[in-house]
Amino acid sequence: MKTSNALVLIVVLLYIDTSTEWPTHTVCKEDNLEIYYKSCDPQQDFAFSIDRCSDITTHTFNIRAAMVLRHSIKELYVKVDLIINGKTVLTYSEALCEPGHSKLIFCGKKKGEHLYYEGPVTLGIKEIPQGDYTILAKLTNEDHVTVACADFTVKNYLDYY
Repeated sequence: MKTSNALVLIVVLLYIDTSTEWPTHTVCKEDNLEIYYKSCDPQQDFAFSIDRCSDITTHTFNIRAAMVLRHSIKELYVKVDLIINGKTVLTYSEALCEPGHSKLIFCGKKKGEHLYYEGPVTLGIKEIPQGDYTILAKLTNEDHVTVACADFTVKNYLDYY
């Protein structure tokens, strides 16, 4: 009896480990703008929110983001892809943390520490592109290990005129 219970437990744990897919989270949903995200890191989800969708059009808006670091951050790099109809149409990458040059307050955080940011973010664009598209954002450290990864789905039907 104990052997069969142990076998069932092992099968359940293996199934959970191989079938884990993070849920899709709603960042914001208003009349003409919807933003969702899903972690694309198979080992970790994270929390992210914006006060109101309409704040995004002001170019500076408040966000909240939180996670527990699985890897230390001595150096941190971001790569962002804009994907429309399954094709990458734009790629942006930048070093966010480098020795002697840190753009973020959490540069230098160690594995296991909580990362929490609440405050303003400014987009370097005048308008959010209209339509339905995906933004893939990936943060990697100096060892090319994923620190965080997210697929954002944007549905923007705002009229800017």
